[in-house]
Amino acid sequence: MKKIFVIFTIIFLTTFSLIGQSSIEFVKSDSIAYPIHKANIGKIAFMGKTVPIENFKQSDFLTSFELKEKADLNIRVFLENSLTNALHLLSPQSSADELTKNGNYQFTFFIDDKKIYVENLNAGAGSAASKNQRTVFRVPLISSTNEDSWGRFLWNRFIANGGQEVLTSGEHTLKIEIRPYIKLTEVLIGHIIAEGQIIIKVPEIEISEKLVKVQTIKPLKDWQISTAKIDTAQIEELNRKILAQTYKDITSVVVIKGGKLLIEEYFNGATRKTLHDTRSVGKSFASTLFGIAIKEGYIKSEMQTLNEFYNLKSFQNYSSSKDSITLKSLLTMSSTFEGSDVNSESIGNEENMYPTKNWVDFTLNLPIDQTKVADKRWDYFTAGVVVLGDIIHKSVPNGLEKYACKNLFQPLGITKYKWQFTPQKVANTAGSIQLCSLDYAKFGQLYKNEGVWNGKQILSQEWIAKSLSHQMTISEDEYYGYLFWNKTYKVNGMDYEVYYSSGNGGNRIFIFKDQPVVIVITSTAYNTPYGHKQVDKIMQDYLIPIISE
Repeated sequence: MKKIFVIFTIIFLTTFSLIGQSSIEFVKSDSIAYPIHKANIGKIAFMGKTVPIENFKQSDFLTSFELKEKADLNIRVFLENSLTNALHLLSPQSSADELTKNGNYQFTFFIDDKKIYVENLNAGAGSAASKNQRTVFRVPLISSTNEDSWGRFLWNRFIANGGQEVLTSGEHTLKIEIRPYIKLTEVLIGHIIAEGQIIIKVPEIEISEKLVKVQTIKPLKDWQISTAKIDTAQIEELNRKILAQTYKDITSVVVIKGGKLLIEEYFNGATRKTLHDTRSVGKSFASTLFGIAIKEGYIKSEMQTLNEFYNLKSFQNYSSSKDSITLKSLLTMSSTFEGSDVNSESIGNEENMYPTKNWVDFTLNLPIDQTKVADKRWDYFTAGVVVLGDIIHKSVPNGLEKYACKNLFQPLGITKYKWQFTPQKVANTAGSIQLCSLDYAKFGQLYKNEGVWNGKQILSQEWIAKSLSHQMTISEDEYYGYLFWNKTYKVNGMDYEVYYSSGNGGNRIFIFKDQPVVIVITSTAYNTPYGHKQVDKIMQDYLIPIISE
């Protein structure tokens, strides 16, 4: 009898351990108070309009949703226990504070039973209190009012990382799984704590077959038209995806091969005459004008320091280290100013500069970042390029705008363009110089020609070599020169190294290192998670295979 009792006790304790783990309360969590919660533990409810939990009914669960502009798609997640308690099972030795600082939800998105995207939500998303307490929560995935929430950014990253391509016209099953994860010495991931699915209806976009066809290149003065054969089926497949908004907001694709115009395609209302706002692509023009000013002797060298152009002691936060900041460090985004566009909390972030009355003063007033070592750490810093523009403006005859017209645009035969200006009415070198696509191609071809246009040396070969070299390492396979980027695409087992100008929304001018090719892509996908990613897809899947044939 005693033996039977012991066996029963072991079985009971084991069963309790397996079944009751998820309900262990390491920290006090919210009770499961509402019947709708009790009936749907471990489920994700999809809903359109936001219904308060106290009024939420089973009939409010959406079973299908039409994916369109100005729509609302929310999820409400019903948990058995709070996130912190789930994390405690993964790392029992960690304190509640350690769990909330290092852990969060992992989201997995499936379309038609195929895993598309997995993300460990940033540990900083959501407060410690919500992680400790909440057993039910709502987040918007798509919001017609742009509700501020990590859920919208999560959805956008899913769309940018495969979702856009698989959500073709028709009906698809979207399934979401949620697990807890914690990152300590390694990433630990728990079991599913909630899941749900819904039918996504993607409206069919009517596409004009006339627009899908490769657009005929009309004769023009400044470019010879290439007679090289190309895979028209590939171009038409790309055109179809752009027209169907698989690749969104693309306005033009231009390819120059061997100095001749090979491909010229326009979309979404753009034409050959459209002036495109390519945002930070304009920074590369600042590099060019700086190089021309050195060539003509108006600026001695990029190794000159800021104190040769400004009385730095008259600005706020002066320190002697400011005196040694070189112009090169502004060209390579490696200065020691406390400024970073990557960090939204940085006092030198460009968004803090734009509302001020004097952008140069804003920059020179910034303190030094004591964690930065001069010319050693790359950190994207728009305000520094504004200072470069101001130095060019003060150093050349008649100011930057007229100098650019005489020494860059006129020699290239560029007659139509539009500058934006700083509050001091100086042409803005931070970006947004607007040109037509074929004129952006001239700019790229100038570098491919090693600075020569129509037999005239506009820009020195030495400056081009410096500008397009690996001045700073951004990541394992990405580099930065003098306001130019560098990366290598791997396509069909081959490496294609490109130098490029890059602007918000996926605007690019590509200059190939080892092929006689320049590619321009313009887009209006500003401030979207897909703008740059879709350009990489277009390059890898379509344009590089076409030009390498």
